[in-house]
Amino acid sequence: MAEAYPAYEERPRRRGRKVLITLLVLLVILAGLLVAADRISAGVAERAIADEVTKEVAKQDAQSSAPEVEVGGFPFLTQVLDGRYERITIKLRDVQGSVRGDAVSLPTLDVDARNVRASLDTLRTRQGDVVAETVDGTGTITYDSLAKLLDRPGLTLGERDGKLAVTAPVDILGQKLTVTGTAEVTVSKEGKVSLSFNDLDAEGLPNIPLARIMLNNYAKDISVDVPLPALPFQLVVREVKPLPGGLAVTAAAENVPINSAG
Repeated sequence: MAEAYPAYEERPRRRGRKVLITLLVLLVILAGLLVAADRISAGVAERAIADEVTKEVAKQDAQSSAPEVEVGGFPFLTQVLDGRYERITIKLRDVQGSVRGDAVSLPTLDVDARNVRASLDTLRTRQGDVVAETVDGTGTITYDSLAKLLDRPGLTLGERDGKLAVTAPVDILGQKLTVTGTAEVTVSKEGKVSLSFNDLDAEGLPNIPLARIMLNNYAKDISVDVPLPALPFQLVVREVKPLPGGLAVTAAAENVPINSAG
């Protein structure tokens, strides 16, 4: 016959389980509060950075929609105490600059700042520099904006087989022809973007030297240095690539102040 245990011995075990469950629930709630506080603090920092970015864009005589800022890395408060942030991403939309009176449109400009240094005192007083070890930027210039800079009636630009393609009406020896071709896009060490249209042709072009000379002169006229506006955060263009949606620009910089104090 099985030995019976007194009923009163079960109660301490049940009380122990209840205490453990209550403790676990409290820990979960506390962790949730800490995460919430961490995210609220990050949100405050993101809004402050967005204000600084707006000032930086204005310094370049440019305009954009309100910046979208995200501070990466978790927990945020630990980064605050350390004075170093893993990553800050900034998204700018509808960026408009002005170069010699011409409007330059960048529908997108995404900035990725890494290893950002900002002391707690700098954040508290807003005095001093917030410096990013590296900053990478990617943006897009619309083909319409680029075509306006070339200032040739009827000229259109686009992408074809990974190259910058041009189509334009032209009058050669009294004949109205359509010029088509591609351009070589190069970037100098200083970040200057150049277009060289050395592969143009026109159907029906008269087979005489003068007609070819006139076409070559037209190609030289539209082969220009692209007057890009100054990019924020000291970004220097490193690469330009024709894509279906526009001319994709990649830029970079090192040890860059990302606040207006710098």
